[in-house]
Amino acid sequence: MQTVVGVRFKKAGKVYYFGPGQVIIAAGDFVIVETARGLEYGEVVIGPREVNESEIVAPLKTVIRKATLQDNEKVKENKAKEQEAFEVCEQKIKLHKLPMNLVDVEYTFDVNKIIFYFTAEGRIDFRDLVKDLAAVFRTRIELRQIGVRDEAKMMGGIGCCGRSLCCSTFLGDFEPVSIRMAKDQHLSLNPTKISGICGRLMCCLKYENDCYTPVSKKVAQPIVGRTVVTVEGEGKVVSLNHNKKTAVIQLDQGKNIVVPWDEVAEKEVDE
Repeated sequence: MQTVVGVRFKKAGKVYYFGPGQVIIAAGDFVIVETARGLEYGEVVIGPREVNESEIVAPLKTVIRKATLQDNEKVKENKAKEQEAFEVCEQKIKLHKLPMNLVDVEYTFDVNKIIFYFTAEGRIDFRDLVKDLAAVFRTRIELRQIGVRDEAKMMGGIGCCGRSLCCSTFLGDFEPVSIRMAKDQHLSLNPTKISGICGRLMCCLKYENDCYTPVSKKVAQPIVGRTVVTVEGEGKVVSLNHNKKTAVIQLDQGKNIVVPWDEVAEKEVDE
C-alpha cells in the first residue's frame, strides 16, 4: 500500500496521484507539483489515503510544497496572459488563413510552455503559425487538436436537462457510450434527443446506466408487457422504475398497483 493524494489541475479535470512526502496536506489545499510539463499548480481533491501499488503510475512523484500567496498571484497573472495569448493567436490564424477554431489557451505554472487547443475538420499544417507564436512569446509553443467532446468540456454550456454540462462540472474522464445504453433505459433513439451539444451521445447515458441494471441476479427485472402474478392477483407489467426497483402492474380488474420487483413473478404457461 502507498499513501497518496489526488490532485486536479482543471475544473472537472482528471485526478492524478502524488505522494504527500513530508507536507501535511488535506483536501481543498492548493499545492505545487512536478509533472511531465514542468511545475504545475493544482487543488487537492482527494486527501491522504492508502491505495494499492497497482493503482499508481510509477514513478510516483511527491508534492513539492503547499501553494503560497505568491503562487496564487502568479496563477492569476497567468490567467490574464492566457487572454492576451488567445487574442494574438486568433489574429495569427486569420493572417495565415488556417481552417481551425481556437478553443482555449493554457500557460503552465512556470510559464515554460503555452498550449493552444483548437478544433479542425482535418489535419492542419500549422508550422508557420508555431514559428510566429514562438517569436511573439519567446517560449515553447504547443498546438493541440482536440475533439468535439473536449471542446464542450472546455467551453461549458447548458444541457437539454437545463443543468450545466456534466463533462464541464464533475466528470473527470470521458467513457465510451453506446446506443445500447439508451435502449436499456427505454429512451427514444432519436439522435437529437440522446445527443449532447457536442453532437455525441450524452455522457449521462453511461454513468446512469447502472441504475437500469438489476442490482442482483436474485432480483429478476420484470419485462414490460408480460403477464405476472402479484399478491393482489394477475396483471400486466405496464412500466418500470429502475431507481426504486418497482413495477407498475395493471390488474385484470383495470386497477394499477406499484409492486417491488422481488414481489413479482412471471405467470407460468401450461404446456
